[in-house]
Amino acid sequence: MDIHEYQAKEVLSNFGVEIPAGALAYSPEQAAYRAREMGGDKWIVKAQVHAGGRGKAGGVKLCDTDDEIQSACEDMFGKKLVTHQTGPEGKGIYRVYVEAAVPIDREIYLGFVLDRTSQRIMIVASAEGGMEIEEISETKPESIVRSTVEPAVGLRDFQAREIAFKLGIEPGLTQAMVRTLQGCYLAFRELDATMVEINPLVVTGDNRILALDAKMTFDDNALFRHPQISELRDKSQEDPREARAADRGLSYVGLDGNIGCIVNGAGLAMATMDTIKLAGGEPANFLDIGGGATPERVAKAFRLVMSDENVQAVLVNIFAGINRCDWVAEGVVQALKEVKVDVPVIVRLAGTNVEEGQKILAKSGLPIIRATTLMEAAERSVAAWKSDHPLNLKAV
Repeated sequence: MDIHEYQAKEVLSNFGVEIPAGALAYSPEQAAYRAREMGGDKWIVKAQVHAGGRGKAGGVKLCDTDDEIQSACEDMFGKKLVTHQTGPEGKGIYRVYVEAAVPIDREIYLGFVLDRTSQRIMIVASAEGGMEIEEISETKPESIVRSTVEPAVGLRDFQAREIAFKLGIEPGLTQAMVRTLQGCYLAFRELDATMVEINPLVVTGDNRILALDAKMTFDDNALFRHPQISELRDKSQEDPREARAADRGLSYVGLDGNIGCIVNGAGLAMATMDTIKLAGGEPANFLDIGGGATPERVAKAFRLVMSDENVQAVLVNIFAGINRCDWVAEGVVQALKEVKVDVPVIVRLAGTNVEEGQKILAKSGLPIIRATTLMEAAERSVAAWKSDHPLNLKAV
């Protein structure tokens, strides 16, 4: 789960990371009022969307007066911000963050990520801040500092000081940098985050270290332990299909293809998408309905897949281990009777009681296209999608 910049800054500030003065606004008038409350003579207005590259897309503007703040906000509110991370559909702007401008002496990149190779939290930093880490690694890879944290002892002060020295932090600011690193690490560890990024972390002209921007991502599976983080979720920034799936306990990722997938097991779902591609088709989604493929759960999956108007065929691929194929087949038949599905449905069953499952599908009287292997299922899905009259494709 992603959260907004202003939320990430509030979280990090609770762990000792220093941030500039700022306030949230939901209208141009409120934004101007927030600026007057803070005082000063320059402010930054930032669109709050779950995407990077906002500055290049016009989502970050420097303002000198109330009129400029209101004008900047009027250009943002209700619009779609399109960046290299949002795709052409963009993200809607419904709130802005007004922040007091600070005198910047230098910019630093700082990131905490979960390195699955070493199974450790890895700190990635660079003295070349203000750019995306991908751009830094391509243009100035020698500037990147990497350090893994030993989970048994955590981030020690000497390790944080070593990072500060490699980044060229002045001796007088070393302790402030240590506090920043320790704060980010504690927030990452205690809140089950999967990513903390501050870009840029700035050294100001008055010798402070401030987080000028912040991003945080959290492990969805651990949110039950952190209700205060769950409350920060903004569904307006999510793919509506993925939001509906999450609310129904389904693992779903929307894609750009037209063959919907209903599969039990993440690995099998990945293999199903790969096989569809191999057969010449394009998967419309990743959907793992999990081990309990009950009729109710299968019906939820069909409703979710059919909510995508691009879907022109549905492939159900179930390997029954804990489940039984006859139960799954009954679930598919019941789901198709409850949910309006006006595209071809291809079902491949394997595993326990597969013969009984195939008989149930055959006796249902529904136009279900059956397959015995994954490759056969993928090929029949592609054929059904490409057919001029796909519903007339013979059910076998």
